[in-house]
Amino acid sequence: MEISKTYNPKETEDKWYSYWMENGFFKSTPNPEKEPYTIVIPPPNVTGVLHMGHMLNNTIQDVLIRKARMEGKEACWVPGTDHASIATEAKVVAMLKEKGINKADLSRDEFLQYCWEWTEKYGGIILQQLRKLGASCDWDRTRFTMEDSLYDAVIEVFVDLYNKEDIYRGYRMVNWDPEAKTTVSDEEVITVERPQKLVYIKYEGNDGDVLIATTRPETIMADAAICVNPEDERYKNLVGKKVRIPLINREIEVIADEYVEMEFGTGCLKVTPAHDQNDFALGKKHNLEVIDLLTDDAKLNEKAKILVGEDRFVARKKIVKMLEESGNLIKVEDYTSNVGTSERTGAVIEPKISLQWFLKMDRLSKPAWDNVMDDTIQLIPPKFKNTYNHWMENVRDWCISRQLWWGHRIPAYYLEDGTCIVAKSKQEALKIARDKYQLFALSEKDLTQDEDVLDTWFSSWLWPMSVFDGFKNPDNEDINYYYPTNDLVTAPEILFFWVARMIIAGYEYKGTYPFKNVYLTGIVRDKQGRKMSKSLGNSPDPLELIEKYGADGVRTGMLFSSPAGNDLPFDEKLCEQGRNFSNKIWNAFRLVKGWNVDENAAVPQASEVAVKWFRSKLNQTIAEVQDHYGKYRMSDALLSTYNLIWNDFCSQYLEMVKPAYVDGQSLPIDKTTFDLTIEFFDELMRLVHPWTPFITEEIWQNLSERGEKATICQAEFPSGGAVEQGILSDLEIVFELVSWVRNTRQSKQISPKEALPLSIKTADISKYKELTDLVGKLANISEVNFVEEVSGASLVIKGDEFGLDLGDNIDVEEERSNTLKELEYARGFKVSVEKKLSNERFVQNAKPEIVQREKDKLADAESKIKALEEALAKLG
Repeated sequence: MEISKTYNPKETEDKWYSYWMENGFFKSTPNPEKEPYTIVIPPPNVTGVLHMGHMLNNTIQDVLIRKARMEGKEACWVPGTDHASIATEAKVVAMLKEKGINKADLSRDEFLQYCWEWTEKYGGIILQQLRKLGASCDWDRTRFTMEDSLYDAVIEVFVDLYNKEDIYRGYRMVNWDPEAKTTVSDEEVITVERPQKLVYIKYEGNDGDVLIATTRPETIMADAAICVNPEDERYKNLVGKKVRIPLINREIEVIADEYVEMEFGTGCLKVTPAHDQNDFALGKKHNLEVIDLLTDDAKLNEKAKILVGEDRFVARKKIVKMLEESGNLIKVEDYTSNVGTSERTGAVIEPKISLQWFLKMDRLSKPAWDNVMDDTIQLIPPKFKNTYNHWMENVRDWCISRQLWWGHRIPAYYLEDGTCIVAKSKQEALKIARDKYQLFALSEKDLTQDEDVLDTWFSSWLWPMSVFDGFKNPDNEDINYYYPTNDLVTAPEILFFWVARMIIAGYEYKGTYPFKNVYLTGIVRDKQGRKMSKSLGNSPDPLELIEKYGADGVRTGMLFSSPAGNDLPFDEKLCEQGRNFSNKIWNAFRLVKGWNVDENAAVPQASEVAVKWFRSKLNQTIAEVQDHYGKYRMSDALLSTYNLIWNDFCSQYLEMVKPAYVDGQSLPIDKTTFDLTIEFFDELMRLVHPWTPFITEEIWQNLSERGEKATICQAEFPSGGAVEQGILSDLEIVFELVSWVRNTRQSKQISPKEALPLSIKTADISKYKELTDLVGKLANISEVNFVEEVSGASLVIKGDEFGLDLGDNIDVEEERSNTLKELEYARGFKVSVEKKLSNERFVQNAKPEIVQREKDKLADAESKIKALEEALAKLG
């Protein structure tokens, strides 16, 4: 094959992804002969496009699934998308608005038709983009939360939980999004700091006036009482008396409750039960009137009596002026406070009393709580257990209804008198009505289905089961084989939204956990520490990064520094480093494949040593990498692999075995060394394949002859073997020695081409006998002599002394100065090690091997000091 000078990622990626797909290498079917390894994708929004968070999350999943596949497991990665009720409906409404169509003018079915058209047009974009990243999902298994089977599962679960009396309907205070006109969960409320105005208002009364401070003067018309602390001497005489609400002159009572802090503000609290969560609880306690003065789109309604029809924020400004004119405005101060906003629309959330459907969480959440806290399910990193525990300890009933049309419609049917019947279909509801209430004349026309849909998370909490049709066919081959799944990779911000709820559903419907391990990624941030987002304009387009640096470069760039649970400070230079890694591998491939092979040549001693060393180095790194994988230290696993390939293989091993150049021509390499080098290259490509799937397939296919439909995707992941510590230790000395020789040449301006003699003073000559050829090759040493005293520039490594004869190039004064500096450093280092070893706590608590390591350091330092003192004495 003719190898191009430069690596072309785009050409390679398109070629091999097509090859993988055509041959079905990512497909999975239950195989009793194999251990299953399953991941279900956190389904991205059907309206979404790839962003940096997706890139990080899906790269980690792909690394895990590719490694499992190479380990001979039946690897199954299930892709899919979420219907995303609020986000999708908002996009469709905006699209219709551009066409001059108002949602209110459409029937539900007409609107849903537009939603389905939108989904069919844009729904597959993000999944196509994931292929560009190299995601090895079983695409034949792609699921969508609104497809028939998954829709039916949601309805079945709702009916089941209702019949178990875990689901109920009632009036509660909820988070209301006035732009989307729906309730949203606590987790979908984003708290932001906003500058506001603190308005001081006088409420007048016959027995005295009170002063309150509020940031929401537009709600005073909904006040039900003024509350003070019962111990507050300032207001004791007013408790039980009346004051008048400014502008509307409605009288309300002054009540007392310990809830009010005397030192906070004026010590008087306006109680507005319909528009504040805490006020709602206070109103319930004191049996206060509830007045809701806002419409669903946050405009003042008739109950406000003034400014009817005005937007809440417009009304706020106008009421301040009206209060000023009436003499009830005392002062206005600048004030900063936290405001809840909708994650989906950005609108300021309105606390609102609303008739909604709720799921009781006390009974259901217990197994999910216990099995995370006792590590039956592992959170990675475990620091998130505290957060999880806090949430589960204070779990509240889940508001599961949403005032939207796009989604799973609540299967509740109402009779004319308001009687509610929950059933899987209108036909079943009619049967219940006839059987239970003897309403035999009733027809389907007499039943009206609930207008609301279910919270999107009420479908995705079933995802690990519903993707395998675990509800439609609870004993099918897929669910029995693939469930429970192995690893879930997701973001910490949906630990409660999704992860906890999936665990709850798993225990409720399968009696076990849905996954064994939950790997929680960090947030991708820019160099200033800001979360990447389109609104800030600080997020690069992932596809443009792939175009520029190649998918392999972006994958490794994302994961060079991305430990679980820690945020990733992204810099495009990381992708550049990733691309450089691909280029380094490619150049090494070109070098090796460019060698001429001599079938009859003997193996040089230097090559024998190099092969022996690299075999142990490779085995040692494989063990390290496996340990990192086992502990989900993904970045560490990548860095160990990266350093092995870049430093140990490309920079050291290939340098040790490459044939010499004579008269500008490369000599042939012996066949034994060449074949072993190809074997090493093959093993390295398999080791790094999960991280860099494209370049490794390209190189692996061309290292040797492959059979038809062969792929590195299904090649065996390296298993390693024995590690000979002696050769690793010996080569550390060689590398330090060679580096010193090269640096010494450079400092003395001696040409690398000029061979120099080396002398060695050691008590163990045999250790260096097989290393001398290698040292000579790497450092251009003309001869190696074992002596009683070394001459020239000297170096001490692990008690042995090396001398480099520089001839006329040595400067005695400079050598003396350098030796003194080295001696001073060695003495300081010895003192620091002695201090550590004299610390009883360290010696008693540290692992024995760590203590021994410090003792070895002390012995080395003592040997070095002795050799340096002798060298100094020679210099006079």
